[in-house]
Amino acid sequence: MAKTQLNVRVDETTAEAARRQAGRRGMSVNRYIEELVKQDAGEIGKTFVESAADFMKQYESVFAEEFDTETATTDRGARRGKGHDGTR
Repeated sequence: MAKTQLNVRVDETTAEAARRQAGRRGMSVNRYIEELVKQDAGEIGKTFVESAADFMKQYESVFAEEFDTETATTDRGARRGKGHDGTR
């Protein structure tokens, strides 16, 4: 993947902390900051997906009623391993 240069300004205390932490991990400050951003972005993405799943679970019946109750019910039964007649 192509790299883009990003310039940031931080106070000396923050810069020193970044140098120290990167050194402890045996990586450059550039790589250290890149990893921090990737980790932070991943956590946000994970939180979003979990929240969306909770929302869908909470409002599943509302969506089923609005968009075709029979199909939604049949699909749920199929996910539980049941056929259209409710048997396995």
